[in-house]
Amino acid sequence: MHKPIIGISGSVIIDNGGIFPGYHRSYVNEDYVDSVVQNGGVPFIIPFNENEDVIKAQMDNVDGLILSGGHDVDPHNYGEEPEQKLGNIWPERDKFDMLLLKLAEEKHIPVLGVCRGAQVINVAHGGSLYQDLSYREEKTLKHSQNQRPTLVTHTVKVTPGTKIAELLGKEELQTNSFHHQLLKKVAPDFKVSARCVDGVVEAIENDDASVIAVQWHPEMLHRVSKIQNNLFKYIIEQASNK
Repeated sequence: MHKPIIGISGSVIIDNGGIFPGYHRSYVNEDYVDSVVQNGGVPFIIPFNENEDVIKAQMDNVDGLILSGGHDVDPHNYGEEPEQKLGNIWPERDKFDMLLLKLAEEKHIPVLGVCRGAQVINVAHGGSLYQDLSYREEKTLKHSQNQRPTLVTHTVKVTPGTKIAELLGKEELQTNSFHHQLLKKVAPDFKVSARCVDGVVEAIENDDASVIAVQWHPEMLHRVSKIQNNLFKYIIEQASNK
């Protein structure tokens, strides 16, 4: 039986010590790899690069795509200037991830966005972000929990009738949270499929659910919460049909 190949967008980590200080290394967190393996897919790390021909060739080899977490999204992508509490940005990776998304959609292969990945998807489709949760007028809970990855810290309410609701099978659940930027204006061709109890958007999906995205980190929870695996199973099952 063919196991679908799931591309995972890569990042770069820079050594702070050791024998190669300042050395750049391509990587993704191992939880992404394990989440794909445990749910029937073949993980394929897509290393960051700026060569469009290479990126297209990379995408020719995958059946599905996971956009992983990382840096803040450059606000110039949604027509804003940087505010005081904006974190580290990496515009080149924004361009890389948005090209991966565009190519995946052109190929009609399924996409799962995680944390930054959800923000990239929203911005790429015409949405915007709060550059920091403190800029939101409403009372906002702690969304950057600074706790162990598998600890769940806030409650999410799922929107009935959405694909995310079908996959999670619950009206409400607790999730982990490691972000300080929030979805602001939701992209016009997407709908909200979950919100935190404070109203913050926690999940979005497009009309045919070929692109789904969550603000929490299911890859960190998949060993301790069976339902989180359903997000990966869905992408892998959809990819196997391509």
